[in-house]
Amino acid sequence: MQYITIVSQLLEQRPEIHEQLRKNRKLLSTIELYAKELKTSHEAWKELLTGLRPGSDPSQIASEAREIALKELEDRLPPESPNSEREAVFLDAAMLFLRRHNSRD
Repeated sequence: MQYITIVSQLLEQRPEIHEQLRKNRKLLSTIELYAKELKTSHEAWKELLTGLRPGSDPSQIASEAREIALKELEDRLPPESPNSEREAVFLDAAMLFLRRHNSRD
């Protein structure tokens, strides 16, 4: 699964945020961060669902886990047409998170 592609497509559905991240040269790092989170969530859900339904088809488990993980990520992202105040708060929080995350490297 291409987590980076999925996250990139999600952000492209939010053009204002996508453009702001691009302008601030944070688009790639944001995509990579969300892709890692999506992968971690997907794997955790696969493990949990496998434990709950040990005889189930692994591909069905993986598909369900992917849907849940993707929904969780979408719920954390701002809506496609956020109002400007909410967008500003999200972008400020995202930029602060990225600055803190990058300063630890």
